[in-house]
Amino acid sequence: MPSPAILRIHHVHKYFTRGSEQVDVLKDLNLSVPAGEFLALMGPSGSGKTTLLNLIAGLDRPSEGEVWVGEQRISSMSESRLARWRTRHVGFVFQFYHLLPVLSAYENVELPLLLLPLSGKERKRQVLTALELVGLTNRMRHRPGQLSGGQQQRVGIARAIVADPTLIVADEPTGDLDATSAEEILDLLQELQAALKKTILLVTHDIHAAERADRILHLEKGKLVENLTVV
Repeated sequence: MPSPAILRIHHVHKYFTRGSEQVDVLKDLNLSVPAGEFLALMGPSGSGKTTLLNLIAGLDRPSEGEVWVGEQRISSMSESRLARWRTRHVGFVFQFYHLLPVLSAYENVELPLLLLPLSGKERKRQVLTALELVGLTNRMRHRPGQLSGGQQQRVGIARAIVADPTLIVADEPTGDLDATSAEEILDLLQELQAALKKTILLVTHDIHAAERADRILHLEKGKLVENLTVV
């Protein structure tokens, strides 16, 4: 029996105005993502991939249409409510890690939890669990500059999962890594999907990375033009 949709996008249109000109980024886009799916978004630069990811993550709003995550219509939330929602429901993985260089791996992973009403004991338990899941408990006191690129991205993934989010959104997470480290990060994402039943949304230019997903969606000029199921 298929999982119920955790993400639903209905007739989303996103545009910007440049002077008197309207620039369309996404055009009447519809999408449904089942809970626990690993979905890859591909397309050329300027196709709307990152814009779509930002709408899903609550970092931006559609010009028209609706974005639902679970039973919540995030496209109509106030800015303050949306910020609180992101803290609890979205884990971000970035291409360039976005770790604070003066903090240890442990402290970087702990950062999202400081925004939640948790005790110090609860924070410690969740941070250690996240670091164990990414295989970095032995490096938790090291700062980013003392870690390899692959290890820094593992810290980024631990930070993304530490609050047990509904969605993990990853924007080119292997784009700054060598081939071996990239494969290890993709292995880790697949392991997290299997072990934690996480819904993962991956934006990538790399077909080899996309092929790790359950499904590949292609965007071209703001429209969904192809839907491939990975065998």
